[in-house]
Amino acid sequence: MSETSEPDVDTFRTDVINGLSARPRAISCKYLYDTRGSELFERICHTPEYYVTRADLALHESHLNDIAARIGPDAHVIELGSGAGIKTRQLLASLHSPRAYTPIEISAAALTRSSRELEAAFPDIEIVPVQADYTQPIPAEAFALNPPAKRRIVYFPGSTISNFESDQAVHFLQRLGRIAGPDGAVLVGVDLVKPADQLIKAYDDADGVTSEFNRNLLVRMQRELGADIDLEAFTHEARWNEAHSRIEMHLVARRPTTIVIDGHQFAFEAGESIHTENSHKYSVESFQALAARAGLQSDMVWFDPDGVFSMHWLVADA
Repeated sequence: MSETSEPDVDTFRTDVINGLSARPRAISCKYLYDTRGSELFERICHTPEYYVTRADLALHESHLNDIAARIGPDAHVIELGSGAGIKTRQLLASLHSPRAYTPIEISAAALTRSSRELEAAFPDIEIVPVQADYTQPIPAEAFALNPPAKRRIVYFPGSTISNFESDQAVHFLQRLGRIAGPDGAVLVGVDLVKPADQLIKAYDDADGVTSEFNRNLLVRMQRELGADIDLEAFTHEARWNEAHSRIEMHLVARRPTTIVIDGHQFAFEAGESIHTENSHKYSVESFQALAARAGLQSDMVWFDPDGVFSMHWLVADA
């Protein structure tokens, strides 16, 4: 799952109409994360079934000293989709004489708030915020320091890399490698393959929070695009796709129904769905192979105590 993203209404409308016109139907997962969606995602992170957040925190707590030693002194830490959360504060507090920290956020309000909090908490670290969509290229000068740091560490915890398709993930990692540079590293969280029933429960919790999160996309389409939608005609479904090693989230029509947007009519038969999110799961070896396609070598891998989540230290291939 991903970070908060609220693109303009015209782009949202175009993407929804194009997505509903396609076969199979699909709408980008970034549209799940409006203000309400982000609130629901925070609730998902605290459900008993959603292990990812707890495992990521446990990994950091278990290996923070080792990670900090790898980063070393005078480092410039660049975090994508930052939030001034527990992991960020723990990492910065563990570092020896860090040079600077750059949070990258798409939301100006969230970026301003987190930067002020971090400046107060870490007065000796230069905080250099960048407002940007990290899925798009960012000018190199955004990361320039004077004098430059000893090395750059691109920090991408959580499991957001799992939302990218294979080729997209390769191109994304290539960009992160270029930001880190030949002497830097990319520190990325990677969720691991596990039994299908455990994965499905994590994305379809018993309290229905994930269902509400997914269905909120339809509510958003009604509110922002004026779409005519029978909300009760759609239900949330999580599916394990073995061939692609991923969990898929779908909005499935319970019965025949039609969505109307700006005169466009999209008819659904019972069982037809809108594909709203993918979450790929990797073995250590499959992610190392993916990173290698991006010209990066997985030089170290850390695990949480239960072995369900990993973090890779990626460096440029020699």
